[in-house]
Amino acid sequence: MDKEYAMHDIVEMKKPHPCGSKLFRITRLGADIKIKCEQCGRVIMLPRRDFEKRMKSVK
Repeated sequence: MDKEYAMHDIVEMKKPHPCGSKLFRITRLGADIKIKCEQCGRVIMLPRRDFEKRMKSVK
């Protein structure tokens, strides 16, 4: 893993959320990672492996 992230970091994902935003805030870390869309507030829970594949950068 070359990209470090922590709680409450804002991360940019490779693909946008249906609302159009690519920025998400990390709200839970563990085996699953919970992220919240910065534009519409939706919460998404992803397995860590999928999250690391889909994450582009940490803002």
